[in-house]
Amino acid sequence: MRIQTMGLIMAETSKLSVEKALEKLRGTETPKSRMAQLDDEIDELEAETKRLREQRLRLERHQRRRT
Repeated sequence: MRIQTMGLIMAETSKLSVEKALEKLRGTETPKSRMAQLDDEIDELEAETKRLREQRLRLERHQRRRT
């Protein structure tokens, strides 16, 4: 939207919150493709699954020792 006042033309700009402006300035990384994002998520889930399996095995060993 343009506003014309006394021969001057000014463009209306949208305002960003300070937080969003800082995020844009700090965001030097290139955006990841959808497949790269999914690969990262899968890796995180696999690591979590491995951690939970190890924890379960430790608990089962501990329970067997008690009986």
